[in-house]
Amino acid sequence: MFQLLSRLRRAWFYGFISVVISLGIIMGSAQSAAAIPRWLELIFRGVQVIQLSTMSDRQEVQLGQQINQQLLQQEFNLYNDPEITRYVDQIGQRLVPYSTRSDIPYVLQVVRDDQINAFATMGGFVYVTTGLLEAADNEAQLASVLSHEIGHIASHHAVEQMRQMAIARGLMTATGVDESAAVNIGVELALRRPNSRQDELEADRLGLATLRQAGYAPSAMVAFMEKLLRAGSPPTFLSTHPSVSSRIDALESQIDPATANVGDGLSEETYQARIGTVD
Repeated sequence: MFQLLSRLRRAWFYGFISVVISLGIIMGSAQSAAAIPRWLELIFRGVQVIQLSTMSDRQEVQLGQQINQQLLQQEFNLYNDPEITRYVDQIGQRLVPYSTRSDIPYVLQVVRDDQINAFATMGGFVYVTTGLLEAADNEAQLASVLSHEIGHIASHHAVEQMRQMAIARGLMTATGVDESAAVNIGVELALRRPNSRQDELEADRLGLATLRQAGYAPSAMVAFMEKLLRAGSPPTFLSTHPSVSSRIDALESQIDPATANVGDGLSEETYQARIGTVD
């Protein structure tokens, strides 16, 4: 009996090797490659595939790390002042425990760029430009932007946008989307940030709640938006639908005037002393 089982196992193994070798011969022909089932091609090529509809937190963080790496290598120049970087991270980490998604690691980074901008990628990566640091009047205003970006991550907005884009481009199959294609889409989403009206309002709502619970004055979120609106054309991270004025109205309806200025971070002197001269 043992010998029979051994022969059967050997027969199965050699049969499997024969199939793999045959696939290699078939895949060498451009005319026959299209006839190979998708799952067999992926096994043969060793391609990493991501199923976006069932992505785990661990998979999202790993994908976010790859997107972040490509952004830093090809698109962004990190600001190399450790004190300011540490200060921004401290603000972000103060907010994270009050987020609706606090069980993943968050990485907050400062990008050298004069434009007023902030954005986030999946997996807990948040970016803020030196231009925005200078534009903010106080710590609470900066915290309001970071809490908004954390709200996007908490709501898995980037994952859903990636899924929609992969489907639109014909990259999504029954097995999922190639990891390299997902990284490229993630980089593109981070750069042009096509957030929907619903996504922006949801990130505002979650961000405001996080800001308030972390002990910052909720009025800071509205004050910073109003300041940027008065300056003329809104910066990139505000130039999506809905309009800035609509977002301000929605936020004001969620803030109790009696407690609007209750909280930390409204001192301009303290903030300026922390960020110094950002060049």
